[in-house]
Amino acid sequence: MINQITKGIKISVETKYNGTSSRNYKTYHIFEYAITIENKSLETVKLTDRLWKIFDSLNTLQIVSGSGVVGQTPTLKPNDLYTYSSGCFLESNIGAMKGFYTMINMKTFEQFKVTIPTFQLTNPTTLN
Repeated sequence: MINQITKGIKISVETKYNGTSSRNYKTYHIFEYAITIENKSLETVKLTDRLWKIFDSLNTLQIVSGSGVVGQTPTLKPNDLYTYSSGCFLESNIGAMKGFYTMINMKTFEQFKVTIPTFQLTNPTTLN
């Protein structure tokens, strides 16, 4: 598990390889990731946006951004946890992701960025 804390917000990431899938005569490697966001600060915060940088060893860098995560913009009081799962398709069996969440302090309305640490996307058989 990968962890990082930014301004009292802890991001933890776990990954899983889910095999391959074919689309349009191409084979893609399927990766799942579960992210836990834990508010270790003394303030209530809301996740408003995300930005991902997805690296595929056989493809160009892909940047994905948008509102919230998996259709939600969770509000976390101190000590609250929010967990969600998502995934991506890579042409290669080796890649990585990193990014950030934009959060807002619900008391001061200050926006700030929370780092999503770089995590590896690797087919376990590649390491053997």
